[in-house]
Amino acid sequence: MDALVNIDVDDLDRAVEFYCTALELRVSRHLGGGVVELLGGNAPIYLLDKRAGSLAAAGQPRDYARHWTPVHLDFVVTDIDAAVARAIAAGAVLEQPVQTDVWGKLAVMADPFGHGFCFVQFLDRGYDEIATAPA
Repeated sequence: MDALVNIDVDDLDRAVEFYCTALELRVSRHLGGGVVELLGGNAPIYLLDKRAGSLAAAGQPRDYARHWTPVHLDFVVTDIDAAVARAIAAGAVLEQPVQTDVWGKLAVMADPFGHGFCFVQFLDRGYDEIATAPA
């Protein structure tokens, strides 16, 4: 099964600039007037132009202030410091200092549209450092 990533934004041009600069993605194509497909990662990312205040799921109005959600994106990078610097220069916010664990490094970030995301840099065997076999 393939995955597609959809990200609502309230300024499509600004979002294209941010994601192409911060994550080094590239525009593949425009789908109608309100969707841009970005490539360069494992799954295509679709930026969806959705105005603040427009209704989302369950009738909730969209709000692009920083918000928490149980679903977020992790982007695996080879140099977390360079990735963080590039993202900050493009308009992201580093929400906590980069953390190092036995499996790797983690940077908790927010994009300019209130969405949380993380950069992950694996060290040594990555998650295998802490993985256990299923029971």
